[in-house]
Amino acid sequence: MQVILLERIAKLGQIGDEVTVKDGFARNYLLPTGRALRANAANRARFEAERGQIEARNAERKSAAESIAEGLNGTTIIVVRSAGETGQLYGSVSTRDIAELLSAEGFNVSRNQVDLKNPIKAIGMHEVDIVLHPEVETKVTLNIARSTDEAERQQAGEDLTSAEAIYGVDEDAQLQTFDPDAEELFEETAEEAEEEAAS
Repeated sequence: MQVILLERIAKLGQIGDEVTVKDGFARNYLLPTGRALRANAANRARFEAERGQIEARNAERKSAAESIAEGLNGTTIIVVRSAGETGQLYGSVSTRDIAELLSAEGFNVSRNQVDLKNPIKAIGMHEVDIVLHPEVETKVTLNIARSTDEAERQQAGEDLTSAEAIYGVDEDAQLQTFDPDAEELFEETAEEAEEEAAS
């Protein structure tokens, strides 16, 4: 289907471009959301008559998005969630959760502006893209931890998924304190048990 774009759309074109898209994409997304018009003589004339207004409206939305992006850029948000010992979350952090967290911080962001490929399912520092406008993108960092104390430690660069962080055990120290005589003692005890069983 041929459509006239009413705003810049990534990988398609700029305002006023006539592009060919799949029928379903046009019917289900571009036309109902007001991002495009069917390419016919009447709509071409309408677009040319309203071009100034469309471009002004787009510039207004872009400047509003830029002001939000300026405040958001580089922001770190602490997210406290329940997680297992290995750092696996009970549940996940989705686009809806991120949009609600940003709204609670005072930023006007909807869930469809959060560009998250897959829900986040582990504690740690996660960078998330926020697409506020087709021409305005920014990044926020989510610090997902089991508590605010853990979040502060994680922010300082500590890895909370290692054995030392989880159990308070230094793996290297454990290896150094291994007693080689203990293995011989174990083998002797096993031999005695076998002899006793045989008699």
